[in-house]
Formats: sequence, structure tokens, C-alpha cells
Amino acid sequence: MFYNLFKYVLLGPLLRLFFRPRIEGLENIPDEGAAIVAGNHLSVSDHFLMPAILRRRITFLAKSEYFTGPGLKGRLTAAFFRSVGQIPVDRSGKGAGQAAIDEGLGVLRKGELLGIYPEGTRSHDGRLYKGRVGVASMALQAGVKVIPCAMVGTFELQPPGRKMPRFGRVTIRFGEALDFSRYAGMEGERTILRAVTDEIIHEILQLSGQEYVDLYAPEAKALQAQQRQEAQAGGGKGKSDTKSDKSEERGTSGKH
Repeated sequence: MFYNLFKYVLLGPLLRLFFRPRIEGLENIPDEGAAIVAGNHLSVSDHFLMPAILRRRITFLAKSEYFTGPGLKGRLTAAFFRSVGQIPVDRSGKGAGQAAIDEGLGVLRKGELLGIYPEGTRSHDGRLYKGRVGVASMALQAGVKVIPCAMVGTFELQPPGRKMPRFGRVTIRFGEALDFSRYAGMEGERTILRAVTDEIIHEILQLSGQEYVDLYAPEAKALQAQQRQEAQAGGGKGKSDTKSDKSEERGTSGKH
């Protein structure tokens, strides 16, 4: 009940007003039966835009922090995310990946649509990053097709850290369903999971036109932070050396 209330009355109209979404390839979403919709993740708005434009209900796996906030605000936030079809997944600790897979398989076994972001997190800079193999594991274990999806423009309208989106227009593209039945019974082989995941990411890349980085997003973010720190440290050292050189020059001139 609350899902439809948010989709058609409370949230959906606002999303259409802010983002004016242009939809391409909607015919690739099956009218019934289990399937995975795998997309890039550029903005917190992605969680809500896709449910707003799909005819069918779609359930996303979301980080548990959205559901565990303290106080009244935390309870309201948790209720909101549940009402729009989000399932909490604890991404910390040993076994977190398997817990997410189990939750996703539960959705698929009920014949429903499962939404997942193979990168595992939002892109911090708008680029597309290496995918986690959980999406492949679920697709092979459940024996379902994967529909690649690209969100285009949401990063520019609501990048990480921005609470309210700018007005603008986004495009949501759905590609043709990917069939991995040729790998049936091979979900335990790491090389197969990697190959399936890479194929899904490649299709998302073709739809989105993003720049691809062959690193996991958290690794790339940490590397960029390290490079910034090193650059700042180097810049500070350079300034210090310059000041020292100038002082020495002034001292030498004074002696003359």
C-alpha cells in the first residue's frame, strides 16, 4: 500500500517534476517473472527514480545505515526506505556479501524484480567502476536474466553530498536482457562469476557512455585521496623550500 502511495501520490510526481525522466528501452522489462535490473549508481535519487517509472514493483538492496539511524528521524527514514521497496543489507563484517546474495535470492524466488548496483556503491566522481560478482552469483543461482540499466544525468543534478536535486532532465536506458543460462551450474567458479559480471558492466557502459575505471570504487576513492594528500604535502614542501631559498638570498644580499 505504502509503495503505491509514494510511487503515484507523494514521491513519484515530485521526481518527475525535478528530473523529467526520458525513458528508453522500457519494453525490455518483463511484465512478469523474476529478473535482475543491474544499473550504474550515480546519485541517491537513483533508488527512487527507477521504481517511479517502472510499471512493476522493484526491490533494491540498500545499505543498512539507512535503516538504523537514531531517534525519530532514524525511524522515519527506515520506514520511508522500506515503503519504497528497499531491503536493508549489512555490508560490514565477515559474511556480508553472502547475506546480500541471500536477500536478493529471496526476492527472485518470489518471482519479483530485483534492482542491484554491481559497483556496490555510488560513484564518487561520475565514472563507472569494476563490478562485484554478487550480481553474477544471484543471476546464476536463480537462473534469471539480467537487464542492464543506465542512469544518465543524475550525477550532475544530485551528486554525492547534495541534499536537494537541481532541476533538469535525466535519461534512463534499459538494454536487452542478458541470458547466462549457458553457465548453469557453474555459479561456484570464480572465473565464471567474474566473466558474467564484466559482461554486465560492459553493457551498462555501452548504455551510459561513462568513463570506465578497472578498480573497485572504494579503492579508487582511497587512491585519489592519497594522491591529493601527497600532492598537498609536496606543494607545502615546495613552498617551504622556496621561502627558505628567498631568505638565504636576502641574507646573502645583506652581507654585501
